[in-house]
Amino acid sequence: MSLTIKYGLFKYDLTDHHAVLGLPVTADANTVRKRYLKLARLLHPDTVKVNSDAERQQASELLSKLINPAYETLKGKTHHEHQIVLEQTGKRLASEGNPPNVQSEMAKNLLKAGGNVDLAYAQALKALTDNQYKSIAACEQTIGELSELNLVYLMLKAGQGLRQAPPTPKAAPSATPSAQKAKPPVVPEESSPVLAYVRRAQEYITKNNFAKAVLELRDGLKLDPKNSTCHGLLGMAYLKQNQVSMAKVHILKSLQSNPEEAIALQCKAVIEKKLGQPLTAHSAGSNSSGGINAKNKAAQDAKQKAKGKSDPKADGGGMFG
Repeated sequence: MSLTIKYGLFKYDLTDHHAVLGLPVTADANTVRKRYLKLARLLHPDTVKVNSDAERQQASELLSKLINPAYETLKGKTHHEHQIVLEQTGKRLASEGNPPNVQSEMAKNLLKAGGNVDLAYAQALKALTDNQYKSIAACEQTIGELSELNLVYLMLKAGQGLRQAPPTPKAAPSATPSAQKAKPPVVPEESSPVLAYVRRAQEYITKNNFAKAVLELRDGLKLDPKNSTCHGLLGMAYLKQNQVSMAKVHILKSLQSNPEEAIALQCKAVIEKKLGQPLTAHSAGSNSSGGINAKNKAAQDAKQKAKGKSDPKADGGGMFG
């Protein structure tokens, strides 16, 4: 049984695991587990209530090919990474300024919910999930409608967050210009060339395929070398492979382009905890004077080698290519 869902988050080349399980994007680990156990009992070949062997087979495939992988993603270590991917998608949509093109009436109504978005979202989800897999034939449409709700909700919540972010420097006259300076990294016109690369990389990250994510992000940076999301995700991918030195370089580059880049800030905190010290451009060897210092150091090393000497401090320089 093959599903070709083209609505909601699926339209952006993301597998909406929350829609597959019939969960809100805010669901915690305990809620995920309870929902999975309920669906597993409902669709298991020994307990499923169907009218034919063909439907029994379809139910079994839904369980093995959609529901089990969704649960594996949302229950384990990849849950946090998947949440970051969803948040970034919501922020991108919010930054575009135009509502996404949705088909279902529930999603269209959610776009108009205003201040009642959380309640409207919860009610719409419940209406769809109560009987989500009762009809095997209709499950694809239901998953698509759920994903549209998730898409709209992520965009609306991200939009609220973006509007609430700048208030800190309220009294300063220069607050508006500084806010505008911080904005360019998320402007769609600038980031659009790399969006496809970022989306594919995000999907690879949720599947723990970090090597392929790195390749996608490197290609994306060729189009936009200062893209903060690209650098942030690349830092995460390197960090997940324990390549801390490379991770530091890209995390700092991400924060140079956008000091508020969520992925980079979270990875920075992880690295600082590992190292037991703040992560700075100097500590990563990526500051502007690094090239000059490296050249001077290389010249000194060459002189010492010519004299047959060895400087033990020079061997631990930790330079990056």
